[in-house]
Order: sequence, then C-alpha cells, then structure tokens
Amino acid sequence: MHPQICFQVKMNESFVIGLDGLKAGSSHFEGHADGKFFGEYENSEILDADLKVGTDIEKSASSAQIDCHVEGTVTVACDRCLADLSLPVCQDIRLTVRYGQEEAAAEEDGREVVVLATRDEVLDLGQILYDYVCTSLPLIRVHPEGECDPEVVKYLGTTAREPAPETESENPFASLKTLLEKK
Repeated sequence: MHPQICFQVKMNESFVIGLDGLKAGSSHFEGHADGKFFGEYENSEILDADLKVGTDIEKSASSAQIDCHVEGTVTVACDRCLADLSLPVCQDIRLTVRYGQEEAAAEEDGREVVVLATRDEVLDLGQILYDYVCTSLPLIRVHPEGECDPEVVKYLGTTAREPAPETESENPFASLKTLLEKK
C-alpha cells in the first residue's frame, strides 16, 4: 500500500482513496464495514453489519476504473416483530472516475460515472458503499414464517394475514370484467 492511501474504517472516517497517490496500473484493497460505519449515517436502518469490501482499481492518466465487491450480512429490524433480522448482502459496484469540470454521465458501459474536480481530490467511497448496500436490501424485511419473536406475535394475533377472497358482489371492479369478456 502507498502511504497516501487510507482504506480503512475508523470512527468519523470512511472508505477514502487518494487516487493521486496511486501509480498507473492495477491496485487491490480490502476493507471491512461494520455497525460503526453504518452508524455514522443519520437515519440508517442498518443496526449492525459484517461486510467485506474488496476493491480493484485500474488507474490511467485520465480516469480510474473501480470495481468493488461487497459481501456479508447486515442486521436490520424485522418489519413484523422488530427483533433483529440478519440479511445477506452480495453487491458489485462499478465506477468510472474522471477528472475535470465535465458533466457526469449517468452510466457508461454499466458503470456509474463520478467526476472529481482535480487530480489531487480524494474519492470517498463511504457514501457510495452505504447507498449501494441500502438499496440492495429488500423493501419488506421479515423473518421467515415462524421465526418472529413469539412474545410480539401473540399480540399481533397471527403471524401473517391472508386477505379473504372477495366475492363478485363485493368487488367494485367485477362489472369491468364483463367488458373484457364481450370483446
């Protein structure tokens, strides 16, 4: 590792890469994101984490290609019983970093484009890592059937509610079905 590169998580610091300190060519870094990392972000739904982050950087004179592979687990609250729920995470992050004042393209060759103003500016992967992990999580986060906290479930009445089948007379859209059948 080069002395100008910081790729570790400390309280109040993030995954930071000093691209100016890297020589042209390939570099590889390993990192770890835990609950302290996610705790730095306000309103984080992630209570704890154990994520390994492998980062490969291919640097050239005008840009850098960054490929991150994030794998491990995060702990969130179950939407049903509020007990801790461990969810697997396996996410790939592909970035192209360019220098200058140009407008960033949304995506290029399946890569998100990040534009840094100057060559000596550092790239903070912390926010990018946080965003990708959060968006990889399912919208509904519940334990598998029967694994919710039994003390909470007894107050809910049932573990899951199936909607009662509607009869045609109760369904306001039943008359519309006849329009389709007439065609």
